[in-house]
Amino acid sequence: MAIRQRDGSYAVVLDVAVTTPKDLKRIAEALEKHGVKLIKFSESQRMVVVGVDPERLEELCRDAGVGIASAVGSVVRSVKFCPGKTLCTLGLQDTISLAEKLKELEGRKLPSKMKIAISGCPNSCTEPALRDIGLMGTKDGFTVFVGGSAGRKPRIGWKLAENVSPDEALSLVEKIIEFYEKNAKKGQRLGDFIESIGFDEFKKIIRQQQ
Repeated sequence: MAIRQRDGSYAVVLDVAVTTPKDLKRIAEALEKHGVKLIKFSESQRMVVVGVDPERLEELCRDAGVGIASAVGSVVRSVKFCPGKTLCTLGLQDTISLAEKLKELEGRKLPSKMKIAISGCPNSCTEPALRDIGLMGTKDGFTVFVGGSAGRKPRIGWKLAENVSPDEALSLVEKIIEFYEKNAKKGQRLGDFIESIGFDEFKKIIRQQQ
């Protein structure tokens, strides 16, 4: 859950996607107390702190009142989401509530890493079509993409479903992860797994589970 730095310290990602000024002040005071010199924010809206003494990590988290986010390893990574209709004038769907529910899946061990993104409208600020599982809000619900990726092998995800409700989207994500977990090879990303069996077959199997 941490990345070793050149000086022997570690960089860790704190589970801070939504917070308040009061809590942010507490976090800043804790980081300063523990000698953290640098903070950056990742693409998943998580707070990355650099220069952490691994022996004091537990104490730091306790002082800051936060946990460590699922940012590395073959697990469900921290869910990326935009403010949605709760705050954004362009938002069509409630992304924050859905992200809070999907948070229960974070850290789940899988054959490879899995990135999930939610956008509240078709502007797709969180790039859902480039994630393993992407949910794009529309006026009629969510469009669900699967198998997307960025990085060295960029791929636009396949469109699995349209106009699904938040509850249906949550159920669909759980079914996708369960099928992938049981059938993919070690190290095989979701997109590569789908490609190996064919998208039509993948879609058929997922639909049968609904």
